[in-house]
Amino acid sequence: MKRKHEMPFGAEFRPDGSVRFRLWSPNAISVDLQIAGSPGYVAMSELEAGWFETVTAARAGTQYQFKIDHGPRVPDPASRFQPSGVHGMSEVVNPTAFDWTDQNWRGRSWEETILYELHVGTFTDAGTFVAVETKLDYLSDLGVTAIEFMPLSSFPGERNWGYDGVLPYAPPHPYGHPDDLKHLINSAHAKNLMVFLDVVYNHFGPEGNYLSVYAPQFFTEHHKTPWGDAINFDGDLSRTVRDYFIHNALYWL
Repeated sequence: MKRKHEMPFGAEFRPDGSVRFRLWSPNAISVDLQIAGSPGYVAMSELEAGWFETVTAARAGTQYQFKIDHGPRVPDPASRFQPSGVHGMSEVVNPTAFDWTDQNWRGRSWEETILYELHVGTFTDAGTFVAVETKLDYLSDLGVTAIEFMPLSSFPGERNWGYDGVLPYAPPHPYGHPDDLKHLINSAHAKNLMVFLDVVYNHFGPEGNYLSVYAPQFFTEHHKTPWGDAINFDGDLSRTVRDYFIHNALYWL
């Protein structure tokens, strides 16, 4: 079974095999797309309300980034994978490449929920999604019925608690490819284990967060947090900001 959540953000495969690249950058005069291995840049068309878009040939594994106003080059804020880390290029991921086999999974009742909070990077020596999968029987034998992953938003470095992530659509590259995470979840369901995800929706980490470069409207001075700039959920242009997080929740589901 195939699963895909369509979003107004990021790199989205189209039925004809092309990829639509889209970025919200209300302050930008121009946005260009750079595809690794291709000469030059592709100028993105400016749409209404601060959106830029282009459709071009690409494939799963294609790496890309955006260039703002002929200046800084930045990753996609809705990147699905950052193979070189939060400062590197984003990678196109085809969400329908993975075959799910858990279509009959309906979860378990709350009365049966025994949560095991799991940090992927330190749970095994390898610190990967693949390595966690080899320990599912161990968790089940403990009496665990539900795994709760600590936040999987991409962060700087190799290991992190996950609470200062900066790219909430991209599982951390040291832990493995997004398809490795899908395989892990699929296998957990096959063993009657529920999977929960801790998420952080009230701040971004300080390193690798490029949103203020091209979308300062993501943040607000009207609210304060002890962890950094507060997110603009209720001010000017906040509709797109809210959509970014709403789609993130739906994307993970």
